[in-house]
Amino acid sequence: MPLLARVFVAALAGIAAAASFEPIRWVYLLPFAVAALTVATLGTTLRRGFLVGTVFGSAFMLTLLPWLQVIGPDAWIALSLIEGLFYGLLGLGTVAVSRLPGWPLWIACLWVGVETLRGTVPFGGFPWGRLAYATVDTPVAPLFAYTGAAGVTFAVALVGTVLVWAGFRVRRAPARALGGIVATCLLVSVASAFPLHQPSPNEDRSSVTVAAVQGNVPGEGMDAFAERRVVLDNHVSATKTLADRVDAGLTRQPDFVIWPENSTDIDPFADPTVYADIQEAVDAVGVPVLVGAMVDGPEPDEVLNQGIVWHPTTGPGERYSKKHPVPFGEYIPFRDQLAKLFTRLDQIPRDMRPGTEPGLLEMNGTLIGDVICFEVAYDELVRDVVQGGAQLVVVQTNNATYMGTGQVEQQFAISRLRAIETGRSVVVAATNGVSGVIDPRGEVVERAPVRSQEVLVQTVLLPDGVPLGIRIGAWVEVLLSLTAAAAVVIGGVVGRRRRRRVSVDTPPVAAAAGKR
Repeated sequence: MPLLARVFVAALAGIAAAASFEPIRWVYLLPFAVAALTVATLGTTLRRGFLVGTVFGSAFMLTLLPWLQVIGPDAWIALSLIEGLFYGLLGLGTVAVSRLPGWPLWIACLWVGVETLRGTVPFGGFPWGRLAYATVDTPVAPLFAYTGAAGVTFAVALVGTVLVWAGFRVRRAPARALGGIVATCLLVSVASAFPLHQPSPNEDRSSVTVAAVQGNVPGEGMDAFAERRVVLDNHVSATKTLADRVDAGLTRQPDFVIWPENSTDIDPFADPTVYADIQEAVDAVGVPVLVGAMVDGPEPDEVLNQGIVWHPTTGPGERYSKKHPVPFGEYIPFRDQLAKLFTRLDQIPRDMRPGTEPGLLEMNGTLIGDVICFEVAYDELVRDVVQGGAQLVVVQTNNATYMGTGQVEQQFAISRLRAIETGRSVVVAATNGVSGVIDPRGEVVERAPVRSQEVLVQTVLLPDGVPLGIRIGAWVEVLLSLTAAAAVVIGGVVGRRRRRRVSVDTPPVAAAAGKR
């Protein structure tokens, strides 16, 4: 295949991969996108494999992340191209491991290794766009409960690479080729026949009633929080309305209430009127409220993004500080150097200080696991709270900046998959969408309309134990990534030996003729 054709196929494959995610959600294109990239990289040089992979990754990210244009076209393009380089490593690795027997397995491992790498570096990584995050409502999704996200990515990639393997053999051995595809599809979807979180009708489990408040935001985009006091007032008034409905017998009394991230952008510990308004709303509903607040940090140029358990009468108690702030969104790496070059960075005058403890908070006798906004995409943060004993996962998020874009639905899809992985109900509280309550099977129990003031009240079961996917998910990721690294090394050695053998066995005259 000529290089130009390889690049063209890779670009189309990247666009198809992005179309597999929300909001388009043509998810069954995903293994074919993997297959197309594999075909475009097989049989070429390592250098060209890197180029082809980079084209795929750049096209993938540019199509997946247009919502970053809200921040600026330069941010969208820069991040997409940087992330594209990781897929260049995937293309390079694919060329290397394709020299080995069983190459479909090693290429599938490579997908996990590359996703692990780009979810780690730089600045803590950016795991958005993992193959696993497109699989909600597919037969592969229940595999989250057994292996975590890494195992699901491996399964999707394996289907794609086996399609290529079968394509090479379909003329010589059609039955074998078809059997390989069928066997692989059955293998990766076997978890759907044995879901871990199927509730038993005779199961006696404790439950809790939770309310999620979506107060609504008057604006959107970068100016969504220009009226900070209005945002707070909306969440206060929605909570008071909930209290009135409870008093009137129209709504069940919740055990606790969840407000979203940034439900107050004004530090309640610095402004007595904000503190008083929150306390009034909490006293009215009569149960603890998890308040999403921006709080002044220990230094004048620092800020904390916190979930604060606010009690009736006694006020604020336990807090969780966001552990994984977003680089260039919530803090500026190398601020002293970059601020001189990019004045737009002044829009973030203070750096968000990361927390150090997992988001384990007790609310009215229930231990919840709090993750804030983009943190839901990071495996280790979700694992930490569940392994720490969380009975319910809460996602406090502020998507007002991205309303009307694919980011909102992409994040909600990840939340649904986390419910399957953790075996817990997931409560998403957003400022103006998408808020929802998700059961442990990933099914949406209730969802609030976007851009509206809504309060969701649902009773959810509280499970016991830690699911297999949470216990071994990190080990699955490490094992598959190390397998990929070993395969690349071995493939590189095999390729070098073949080149030496060719150079030794080829007569000089024939070699010169070949060059011409």
